[in-house]
Amino acid sequence: MRTKFLIILTVLVMSCLLIACGNNASETNSNNESNSNSNTDSNTSTKEEKKGTITLYSPNIAAMDNVILGEFEKQTGIKVERVAGGAGELLKRVEAEAGNPLGDVFWAGGADSLEAYAEYFEPYERKEKDKIQPELMMSSDNSWAPFHAIPTVAIYNKKMVNEDEVPQGWEDLLDEKWKGKIAFADPTKSSSAYTQLYTMLLAFADDGNDGWGYVENFVKNLDGKILSDSGLVPKSVSDGEFAIGLTLEGEAIRFMESGSDMGIIYPKEGTAVRPSGAALIKGAKNPEEAKQFLDFLVSTEVQELIQKDFYSRSVRTDVAPAEGIKPISEIKMVDYDIQYSAEHRDEFMKKFSDIVKRN
Repeated sequence: MRTKFLIILTVLVMSCLLIACGNNASETNSNNESNSNSNTDSNTSTKEEKKGTITLYSPNIAAMDNVILGEFEKQTGIKVERVAGGAGELLKRVEAEAGNPLGDVFWAGGADSLEAYAEYFEPYERKEKDKIQPELMMSSDNSWAPFHAIPTVAIYNKKMVNEDEVPQGWEDLLDEKWKGKIAFADPTKSSSAYTQLYTMLLAFADDGNDGWGYVENFVKNLDGKILSDSGLVPKSVSDGEFAIGLTLEGEAIRFMESGSDMGIIYPKEGTAVRPSGAALIKGAKNPEEAKQFLDFLVSTEVQELIQKDFYSRSVRTDVAPAEGIKPISEIKMVDYDIQYSAEHRDEFMKKFSDIVKRN
C-alpha cells in the first residue's frame, strides 16, 4: 500500500514539473517573439526616420535659404545644417578643412570665386544640366554649377540723391560730393564685391593702368569706409547711412519691394552679369545627400521660386523671365572673363588691399 502511494506521488510531482517547464518555455518563446518584433519595428522605424544630414556653407541671405532648405527637408527628409558667413570667409574655411572636410555643399558664391577654389570641389554633373543656359554653365569640369544669374548694379537712396544728380555710371561715383557716402563691401571677404572690383577694372581697362587708376580714385572716394559684409550694403543705403551702394540686382529689388525708397542704376560703361553657383565639397562625408541638394537647386520648382519670391534670374532655359526686371538685352555688359578673374584673384585682392592701406 505504501509502495503504491509513493508511485502515485512521484507521478504527480513529475506531471507538475513537466507542466511548469512547458509554461516557462511558452513564456520564453513569447517573450523572444515579442522582443524580436520590437527590435524589427525599432529597426524599421530607424530606417524610415534616418534620411541623412548635410552641412551647408552659405553666404546667402537667410530668408532665401530658409524657404529653400525648408522645402528640401520636407521633400527628402534630409536635415540641413546651415553655416552662414561671407563667401570669402567660407571659401577659406573649405580650403583650411581640405584634409578633413566638415562641410558637404558650398552654396552660393560668385562664379569667379568658385572657379578660384575649384580644386576643393568634387565634379558633379547635374541631372538636368541640359536645361541650364549654356552661356552660364562656365565650369569646364562640373566642379560647380550656376544657381542664378546676377547683374551687378548701383543703388541710391531717393531721399538723399536728387533725380537730376543720380549717377549714371562708374565714372560718376568719383564725384567729390559722394565722398564717404558710397557703401562698398570688402572684396577680400565678399565674392560679389570682388566681382564689382573686377568689373571696374574691365570698364576702365584703357585708363593707362589696366583699370587700377580708376580703382585708386574710387577707394579715395570711399573715405576709409568699407563694409565687412555685402549684405550690409542695401540695408545701409535703405536706412540712409549711405546715399549710394554697390550690390546685386536681386538684393536691390527685394529691398525696394519691401518698401525701401531706392533706385537702381545699370552703369553706362557696362556691368557684369555672372552666375552664382553651388558645389560639392571634395571629400564630403555625405556626398549622396549633397548631390540630391545640388540637383534640387536647379530644379524647375526652385528656379521658379527664386524669380517669384527673390527677384533672381533663373539659369534654366525652360523658366520664363520674371516680370518687372530689366531684360538682359537692355543691359550693357563688360566682357567678364571668369577664368582670368579666378586666376588673378589673389593678385587683384592684394593690389586692392595695398590701395586701401595707402588711402
